[in-house]
Amino acid sequence: MTTQALRTRSDRGASGLRPSGPVTYGPGGRGTDPAASGPTVSTAVIGMAAALVAVTMLFLAFTTAYLARRQEPGWGAVMMPPILWLTTALLLASSGTLEWARRRIAAGDIRGLERGLAATAWLGGAFLLGQIGAWWSLAAQGVYISSNPHSGFFYLLTGAHAAHLLGGLAALGVVVWKAYAGRYGVASHAGVGVFALYWHFMDLLWLYLFALLFWA
Repeated sequence: MTTQALRTRSDRGASGLRPSGPVTYGPGGRGTDPAASGPTVSTAVIGMAAALVAVTMLFLAFTTAYLARRQEPGWGAVMMPPILWLTTALLLASSGTLEWARRRIAAGDIRGLERGLAATAWLGGAFLLGQIGAWWSLAAQGVYISSNPHSGFFYLLTGAHAAHLLGGLAALGVVVWKAYAGRYGVASHAGVGVFALYWHFMDLLWLYLFALLFWA
């Protein structure tokens, strides 16, 4: 058998038919190579869900300690800094702009995605600056982490939330970069949705902490 005949037979494959085009892998492709297709959407969602469960367990532990300590003497009281109303509104608005961005990319509006993600980043950053302002406001009143158990928990819980939100902002930076680099499209924007799960969770977590610290 000649070299040309061997090459032709190899190209046809075991079925004896020549492929009509290049074989591709992943969503929409004809191959099934897991290494080529990369992580699936369900894998990313499961990973995010596991991370959120871990965060939930952490704050449940904080809540248990908070409620137990409230029953002991010397609890004290912390007046809510008015700026927290503004920071809460900013965080709620950031979830709104993120959801708007997600809907825009689903409709094929790449520019809308970019604007929505950028607005979310700015609002998230403003929230963190507002939190720093709240801490400064309390410090100006002579209320520090060691002043009383209530103030200690205020700094602990709001600080832990701010740290997790800062991590979310870092992840958002990657999402924004991919958006401006043209990495997302109508059928390929799963990363935006997975990130939205985390950001919306941070929003709900803040509302929970806000109620726990000042109304529970």
